[in-house]
Amino acid sequence: MTKAKDPAGLSLRLVAAKRLQAVLKGEHFAPLQAGDLADGRDRALANRLITTALRRHGQINAMLGELLEKGMPPRSGTFEAVLRLSLAQLVFLPDIGAHSALFLAVEAIKRDSKARHLSGLMNAVLRRAQGNSARFALLDDTLLLPETTRQKWESAYGTEAVGRFTDALIDGAPLDLTLREVDPDVIEALGATQLAGPSVRLETRDRPVDALPFFEDGRWWVQDVASAIPARLIKAQAGGSVLDLCAAPGGKTAQLCQSGYSVTALDSDATRLERLKANMERLGFSPLVLEGDAAKFAAPEPFDGIVLDAPCSATGTFRRHPEVLWQRSAADIAGRVQLQRSLFANAVRLLSPGGSLVYCVCSLEPEEGEAVAEWALAALSGIEADPIAPGELPGLEMTINARGEVRALPSMAPGGVAGGMDGFFVARFRRTS
Repeated sequence: MTKAKDPAGLSLRLVAAKRLQAVLKGEHFAPLQAGDLADGRDRALANRLITTALRRHGQINAMLGELLEKGMPPRSGTFEAVLRLSLAQLVFLPDIGAHSALFLAVEAIKRDSKARHLSGLMNAVLRRAQGNSARFALLDDTLLLPETTRQKWESAYGTEAVGRFTDALIDGAPLDLTLREVDPDVIEALGATQLAGPSVRLETRDRPVDALPFFEDGRWWVQDVASAIPARLIKAQAGGSVLDLCAAPGGKTAQLCQSGYSVTALDSDATRLERLKANMERLGFSPLVLEGDAAKFAAPEPFDGIVLDAPCSATGTFRRHPEVLWQRSAADIAGRVQLQRSLFANAVRLLSPGGSLVYCVCSLEPEEGEAVAEWALAALSGIEADPIAPGELPGLEMTINARGEVRALPSMAPGGVAGGMDGFFVARFRRTS
């Protein structure tokens, strides 16, 4: 007897559910690649479903609270992931079609031995959701952020700014590149808009990054405009020795090499270092690449400059990684602060007198940014603040606060261009003795 063929669209739904389930369990989200789904259109749709479910996670939580009277069934395999994907489609992606959301959801969990007994519940919940889809589509945007996070950010940055954070969350992040040289021909070929300095932005793209013009020529690298700020702020003589701590995947390393410094790139992750090496080879740069623990690293000679891009909660990257909003706890952030202090203390030990230290985190949490800078000045001897002047960051002056630190926000328009930027904190220090 011939086995019945699976319905069209079921395969991508199963792959999408598996990836979303992993993220719901705490894994980092990475878009599906050709190895996951060979067909490009299927892959694009699956990624759209996943990212919509992640961006709308808080609003979908509210729907689930209403639709599941007894809560999420325990030990139910992919049931939650499939349900979230289907709610995202029904409510926020009406162009895909409601019928496929219901039919494929039921078919998907029938393929899961841990969830197939819930096919009736899935069908009933989604039919109820379909009847309320217009109302669900109008759920308040404040639900998009965890309540404690929203309150903390409103206190730090203001209600209006955080309102634009939620717009940025839904819109996602455009693709920013850093050019080796600001060349109008390259910018035109990329279809890009210049933001500030060598940073340009592609609002849309119809091909993979490695298929964009001048990729093989090494004329640019991928780097959010906010992430491109720290390396620009190092003060060292041309040819001076500069250490990039926690360097992978290498955007800041490339900037430092481009500036003519003698660069050492250190990271503890061997896999990420291989990616850094590949990036440097494509770009034609030759930093000294070392694997090691940044908190314990020692060098025979001190460095003239150090960029410390410390491991952090990464909440500033929520436009690309919306899952970080729901995966970070106060205890998690507190643990990262202790690591940041340890790395900072070692960076000061590695810095020569008069040397320049730039500390940065891709975090919107004041504990990991402003508070660490304040701690360093109070707890570590031999350093002083070296305020950043507006003239150092033309087009990005709005990111500089009254203390001469950078506090980039997703609500800001770099160079006056819409699309936001990652949340970033940057402070600069000088070794006095």
